[in-house]
Amino acid sequence: MTVLNTLSFVAFNPLANNNPIAVRRRKLMAKIDEQIQLATNKDYTPTQHKWVTDDEGKQTKVEVAKPVKRWWTASVDGKINLVVRYGSKPLEFAKGKNAIELASEADVADVLVKVREAVELGELDALIEQQAQFGRRLSLKNK
Repeated sequence: MTVLNTLSFVAFNPLANNNPIAVRRRKLMAKIDEQIQLATNKDYTPTQHKWVTDDEGKQTKVEVAKPVKRWWTASVDGKINLVVRYGSKPLEFAKGKNAIELASEADVADVLVKVREAVELGELDALIEQQAQFGRRLSLKNK
């Protein structure tokens, strides 16, 4: 037992990973990483696994392209408008302002990296919480 004596044992607490704020941060950071890939690699196509049943009833797992909507568009004056989405709705950074204006499409990846860092540091927690509450209020009204 000399090997086990060298290890440090602690009590496992699985609830630490289920913190709703941390879960929301991870969800948004994963989506931002996907957008960074889209911005830096023009040939990037995200994939997902899907179960498909053939004519004989046999199920097989296949990899299919996942539809991903870009978060940025070019405006009429040639500038790029970048929206950060949580779910299907853009986050509103200030009253009536939900887009980040950029000079060119080359800046998209750099700004997304900064936004990801802000999410990781918890700077957008209030906005994410507000967005998450929005969806809950709608579902509570329908009941």
